[in-house]
Amino acid sequence: MIKRIVKMHFRSEEVETFKVLFEQYRSEIRNQPGCTHLELWQSTDEREVFFTYSFWQSADDLERYRHSDTFKTVWPQTRVLFAERPQAWSVNAIVEME
Repeated sequence: MIKRIVKMHFRSEEVETFKVLFEQYRSEIRNQPGCTHLELWQSTDEREVFFTYSFWQSADDLERYRHSDTFKTVWPQTRVLFAERPQAWSVNAIVEME
């Protein structure tokens, strides 16, 4: 399993637009084959900075999502709202504690 973190910095006037867009597509994203978890986080210091945190069964599942109709619909609408280029990391958990 991989965990994916994407940092997105939006123009301040587009924060609400992004929230509405995410709400509209979150179930569709979460229900992509191989996606087992999805969260949206907002920075406590900068209201324009958001992160998505998702779990994918494999890198292939993530790659299939990135070529899906859902991604091809959501990403262009999201990309135009950015103040800065997004950053993304795919990571493996080494230690997990509850």
